[in-house]
This record gives sequence, structure tokens and C-alpha cells, in this order.
Amino acid sequence: MTAPTIRPTLASDIPAITRIYAHAVLHGTATFELDPPDEAEMLRRFEKLRAGPFPYIVAEVDGVVAGYAYAGAFRERLAYRLTVEDSIYIAPEMHRRGIGRALLMRLIADTEAAGFRQMIAVIGDSGQAASIAVHRSCGFKEAGVFEAVGFKFGRWLDTVQMQRPLGPGATTTP
Repeated sequence: MTAPTIRPTLASDIPAITRIYAHAVLHGTATFELDPPDEAEMLRRFEKLRAGPFPYIVAEVDGVVAGYAYAGAFRERLAYRLTVEDSIYIAPEMHRRGIGRALLMRLIADTEAAGFRQMIAVIGDSGQAASIAVHRSCGFKEAGVFEAVGFKFGRWLDTVQMQRPLGPGATTTP
């Protein structure tokens, strides 16, 4: 397999992103959405993030979008303005090829360059061993688990909270 090319997302990537996310919604527990959004909604979400200082990137393999990642506001209140939450989704046929790690490393670099100080991962389902391992390999530490906070596919699901400082983190004031 060719190494992935990581680049900023374009509006023309939205159909592929919509397909990748729809698969995650319908078949996985990485997201707690129950109904996949359509392309118009995914474009609206993309444009909202890009209107702010948030990176939104894709990984291409042989010219095909293999996955995507973005950082968004962790919370809306102003005191959280230096903290972002990451999201990463990989096409099912591209799992376990290092694409998630490549996207996360680039997302960390891009959010640091934008001046953010903390990144939070909210990992749906404590059974998401691969996602937890990728985050850990990129410097995240577990911050806690919210038990049984989502109900999908007929079962209760936890969320694992992980955190990583960006740049100087909390060692200096902004």
C-alpha cells in the first residue's frame, strides 16, 4: 500500500467523508449517532469547523480518500477556547494500515500550530482498543471513563476520555 497523503479537506471530499461516516454510524460504536447524516449536513458541519480556526484533514491513498480527521471545540464556553476535541474516521477497508495514526499526528501538529493547548479524545465504547491504542501512541493519557452513557445496537456503551497537552500545554498562560 502506498503511504497516505495527508492534506486539508476540500468540499469535493464530502461525498467520500459522508460514506465513511455513514459506515461508522451504521456498523460501529465510534460515534453514538444512530442515523447517518446526508451530504448536505456533512458539508454544513465541515463549513462550520473551517469557519473557525479548526483543522479538517483527509488521508488519501492512491488518490482515494481513505479517512479523515478534524478538531473542533471541546465545549462552547469561552474558557474552553484553547481546548479541542479530535475526531478520526477511517474507511473500513483501510483499517489497521497506520492511517489513523498518520491523521492524528498531523492533527496534533496543526492544532499546536493554531495555538491550542489541550486535545481531548472522547472515544465511543471502551471496547475500541485500536482507537485507544492509537491515541496512547500519540501521547494521550486516559482521563476517565463515563460508564453506560450511550445506548446503541441494543447495549449500553461507555466513553473513554483521553487527553494530551499541545505545545506548552498548561505550563504557561496563553
